[in-house]
Amino acid sequence: MGNLCLSCCKQSSSCEDLTPDLETRRRKQMEAAEKRIAEQQNRGIKNIEAVKRQERLDQLREKRQEEVGNKNVQMANELMGHFNGN
Repeated sequence: MGNLCLSCCKQSSSCEDLTPDLETRRRKQMEAAEKRIAEQQNRGIKNIEAVKRQERLDQLREKRQEEVGNKNVQMANELMGHFNGN
């Protein structure tokens, strides 16, 4: 009924080489997770540095507009005080 090859069923040291130890598996899982996160962050954005640079410029422009707006309000208040006799 059968000629079974039992040599492949024997326990051997080469079997241990095929299964990584716990530390190696954890390290590989962490590397894979970090790679997935990086890919998700870059999905759809071809030049991430250009996007970051543009965001910084937008923030700077917004800050300057707020400063100009605050100066205009301050000047208006001073003028109103001057005209009201304060």
